[in-house]
Amino acid sequence: MRKMMRQYPKSKITACAAILILLMLTQTIGLIVTTISAPAEYPIYKYGWFDEVVFFPVADASKAVEMMEKGDMDIYFKDIGDPALFRRVRDSPALSYEFSYGLYNELTFNPVGPETLDGKFNPFYNPKIREAMNMLVDRQYIVDEIMGGLAIPKYVPVCNGFPDYERHKDVIKTIETKYAYNFEKAKEIIFGELSKEPGVEYKAGKWYYKGEPIVLKFIIRTEDTRRQIGDYVSGQLEKLGFTVDRQYKTSREASPIWMRGNPAEGRWHVYTGGWVTTVVSRDDSDNFQFFYSDKSGMASISPLWASYKPSPEFSDLADKLAEKKFTTMEERTAWMSRAFELALQDSVRVWLVDQTAAWVKRKEITAIADYSGGYWVGIWGFTLNRGGTLGGSVKIGSSDVLTGDAWNPISGSNWIYDGMVSSATGMPAFLSDPKSGLPIPTGFVKSVTIEAEKGLLTFQNPESTGWLTLTFVDSVTIPSDAWYGWDVEKKKIVTAGEAGVTSAKVKVAAEYEDIIGKFEYHDGTVMSLADWVWSWPINFERASNKSALYDEAFVGSFQSWREVFKAWRIVSEHPLRIEWYTDYTNMDAELIASAYVGLAGPWHTTAIGIRAEEKGLLAFGQDKALKNNVEWMNYIAGPSLGILSQMLDEAITEGYIPFRELNSQYISVDEARARYNALKKWYSTYRHFWVGAGPYYLETADITAHTAVLKPFRKLLQRELTISVEGSGTTDPEPGSHGYLGRETVTIRAKPGFLSVLEKWVVDGVEKGASETLTLVTDKPHSVKAVFRVWYEAVIGIVAVIVVIVIVAVLFLRKKRK
Repeated sequence: MRKMMRQYPKSKITACAAILILLMLTQTIGLIVTTISAPAEYPIYKYGWFDEVVFFPVADASKAVEMMEKGDMDIYFKDIGDPALFRRVRDSPALSYEFSYGLYNELTFNPVGPETLDGKFNPFYNPKIREAMNMLVDRQYIVDEIMGGLAIPKYVPVCNGFPDYERHKDVIKTIETKYAYNFEKAKEIIFGELSKEPGVEYKAGKWYYKGEPIVLKFIIRTEDTRRQIGDYVSGQLEKLGFTVDRQYKTSREASPIWMRGNPAEGRWHVYTGGWVTTVVSRDDSDNFQFFYSDKSGMASISPLWASYKPSPEFSDLADKLAEKKFTTMEERTAWMSRAFELALQDSVRVWLVDQTAAWVKRKEITAIADYSGGYWVGIWGFTLNRGGTLGGSVKIGSSDVLTGDAWNPISGSNWIYDGMVSSATGMPAFLSDPKSGLPIPTGFVKSVTIEAEKGLLTFQNPESTGWLTLTFVDSVTIPSDAWYGWDVEKKKIVTAGEAGVTSAKVKVAAEYEDIIGKFEYHDGTVMSLADWVWSWPINFERASNKSALYDEAFVGSFQSWREVFKAWRIVSEHPLRIEWYTDYTNMDAELIASAYVGLAGPWHTTAIGIRAEEKGLLAFGQDKALKNNVEWMNYIAGPSLGILSQMLDEAITEGYIPFRELNSQYISVDEARARYNALKKWYSTYRHFWVGAGPYYLETADITAHTAVLKPFRKLLQRELTISVEGSGTTDPEPGSHGYLGRETVTIRAKPGFLSVLEKWVVDGVEKGASETLTLVTDKPHSVKAVFRVWYEAVIGIVAVIVVIVIVAVLFLRKKRK
């Protein structure tokens, strides 16, 4: 599952019960023949249904509804939270809607203090004050008066109605009772804590620090109900005697301060946060590390996460849960129960509500709403269509598009308003089923086998029997030649044998289709083994202070990964077979598979970023960029483009091979230059470096206008094979124009006419031999001519036979006359 920030951010019983039943029940899912095996109700097409996808911002939801009714917009990639507006949607003959349940709001606190660098006091450095904020906020008031009933009070970092909420409902209900709205108790705790602080005093109904009022800088989002939520919470804080500076901002205005800025500067104290879990969450045990720990993957994106300092107990428990170190359901339940308690004691974020979100589109548009994330999550790029027909244009609105945060392949934007665009440009090995959250193979993986130690807490669902095999074994032995690590100083692979690592809890083995040399990226380059092996050093380099790629904010995340990942190896190239050895487990075996089995991206696009960071010109991570006073590396816009273009030119000149000590075995200088030249051609055409392999490619990205245009990959993959003949004869396939998608191997057979023979083939203007068949690969448009000539040898032979017959006949007749 992926948690993403969002820009704006049921019957309650019916909504929760429905999703819980769908998650808990096992079901048999039918298959369709489309290029991807998938549940029949999902019209999955991996080359892009539309000829053009246009994204543009519409912050006003009522305006968005009006535009959809008029046909000026086809679908809104933002939920409708206003009850009155939803009634209009429900009654509109032009519109249809679906619900999702994975959006939620919270209060994010700046935990740095007691003083920030500006010399001001930050009360929220104190976890007891943050904890008391849970009782200062009346969540039911927010639900009833602000959300119009389209929400449920939220206290913990799991969604109401999802499996982990139901599994731990008793503990959560106790927490909800303990932290229920109690203004006087919250006031008593906060006053008690502030009275202990040197320099803090309360007089005439106001709090002061060193003689000046304590001013809380509250960043309040304006695009949705978070404006009203922010005003309500501000009023509660003012009742306590704080002076509140209400800073009303959109996402693009707020992000540079709370998300990308250094929290120690004291530019903010509270923010109205919003999140969406982009797939149906079957296991939320990693949420504690994600939301509360400096070991979260968010730490290298945001200096805020890098500043988190959970208690030793909470930090350790969050890590163990994220790494799935529990061995029984009872142990998991105990750990989760304690983690809920510690999360409330920490409260760097105070959860407010889970939304029942309505998603709206025109009726003729076919769209799949994920039960958790709605319309804007990853499956849309494979399924969004108009009446099941290819072609045409679709107009997609959202409250924001292209937030301004950097896109890069290592540590880029986590905003949903960037992700909804970029997700359609990537080709994963699996999609997430929008109803169950289980993986759906995208057609590039033939089979996956998991061997798990007996006793591990994992099982297989019926839906995966066509591609997954789970077996339990006494032990899992790691081959000595498997890759365990990377020695940053010696620049060499460390094998499992060299590291003395011999066993793991799980082995994941995948067999792919024969994709090496055939799978294409958007810039026309073709997957090689290098795309799979080249990046092995990156994480080790980013976690080592002996490397130019070192990113301090990444270290915690790396350590958590290293705790579970043991080794991997490539077994064969044709077809591609890979094995992974790990201590990571999941209750759903399918999610173990999808955690490791993926598709490699193009190595050369990331390589120019590696070069830029090695030279100290850019940084993949936002935290490192801030500390080093360089640009956060952006592959689609801004000053980064000029630097990346310079790196590309240098790479072409030098034949640059990243991590040469390893990759010179897999990449030749000529191959590297060919890749870079393809990327240079791509950049000259599209003015960005974002290259993927998904259903759509990024044609334009305008971060000033906040618009984006996608085009279908099939337009780049369409190759015309034109066959013609000269002379008497034909071919199979017959002469004419033939269309192909991607690199297909085509065999053409010559079929000479009577008394004709194939003289030669002419392929793209070049003469070839006269073999009976011609085989070529549709790596580009081709023209083929079959040239036939009269079969002179046969004609001469026939004439000779006729002459002999005539001579014999003449002689016979002469003898007869005598």
